[in-house]
Amino acid sequence: MNQRSAGAVVPVLAAISFSHLLNDTIQSLLPAIYPILKSSYALSFAQVGLITLTLNATASVLQPLVGLYTDRRATPYSLVFGMGFSLCGLLLLSVAARLATLTLAAGLVGVGSAVFHPESSRVARLASGGRHGLAQSVFQVGGNVGSSLGPLLAAFLVLPHGQSSIAWASSVALVAIGVLWYVGGWYGAARPVARPIAAAAGAGAGSTTVLVEHHPRRSPVSPGKIRASIAILIALIFSKYFYLASLTSYYTFYLINKFNVSVQAAQIDLFVFLGAAAAGTILGGPIGDRFGRKLVIWVSILGVFPFTFALPYANLFWTRLLTVIIGLIIASAFSAIIVYAQELMPGRIGLISGLFFGFAFGMGGLGAAVLGRLADATSIDFVYKLCSFLPLIGLLTGFLPNLGKRGL
Repeated sequence: MNQRSAGAVVPVLAAISFSHLLNDTIQSLLPAIYPILKSSYALSFAQVGLITLTLNATASVLQPLVGLYTDRRATPYSLVFGMGFSLCGLLLLSVAARLATLTLAAGLVGVGSAVFHPESSRVARLASGGRHGLAQSVFQVGGNVGSSLGPLLAAFLVLPHGQSSIAWASSVALVAIGVLWYVGGWYGAARPVARPIAAAAGAGAGSTTVLVEHHPRRSPVSPGKIRASIAILIALIFSKYFYLASLTSYYTFYLINKFNVSVQAAQIDLFVFLGAAAAGTILGGPIGDRFGRKLVIWVSILGVFPFTFALPYANLFWTRLLTVIIGLIIASAFSAIIVYAQELMPGRIGLISGLFFGFAFGMGGLGAAVLGRLADATSIDFVYKLCSFLPLIGLLTGFLPNLGKRGL
């Protein structure tokens, strides 16, 4: 990457991270208004889980396909197109009056996220200047901050003014479309080509619009180890996002049912948890760049177990404190997992990003549906006790290969 294209790193990273913030604000608004929808339309926990399943499964199925397509053909303005689906989903959600319409609106938002994540993750990597972990964390933290803003929109916009006020949130999608138009223009002008670094060196100082991807290259491990490692990483994603589904979808219900807090107070507590997750995300990438992705994966998945185990037995004060600690630790895993997988399969950035973002969405949706049905059959408290053991799956990290000095 030459100097002038390197100069575009900061504004492009900032723009794509801000776009991720706006995208995930839209996406997190829906779970945040579940208590409102549940009481307004007499929904069961299983029906609430179905809405989440539709939102996340739509993104889960489509994201790997989008990533596979964009690996073969650059589509700079697909990000704008995807955000248009989210805009339509918000407008439909503001007027939805039955479960089928709510589910359709959730599906449209899911399609928007499916188009957004694989290509935006590629843009973040291209603009990284070689610091892939840091760039992935900057990108991810935008999403985590956005996820924390959804509950605030619910608490201070939707709760006081009703479901129709969701239409005002469509302005978030419009802003995102404008920012993504800028990103698409940069990506279109600085379209990467897969060719050797030496060829780039001879391009001359005047070459400013072509970025050189340092892939494809050979994977550092054998094909068999790649398959086994991807399976382990998927299991770790399952552990992380199945547990997070218990918090993002049902934490407000847990606080309301167990501690009799108000709906607004519960939504603010959800915001605090998601804010802690955002802080954890920004820490995971740079730590992985310095000390190794595998160490971050170890600590963020297995290391959170003592706190998840204690959570169901805590009072309100300790519940709030423990969820902040859980958010800080567990959120640091995802950027490390993504970059580790990209290093396992160089040259398949879109496919890897789509696969892991998609699987994360799918596990979040499936987790919400399964845990919602379980909560109907038992209790929210039982769900939290059962989910507290999920981080033990982190023991599988020991079977991941070391990828040089960055993979210790």
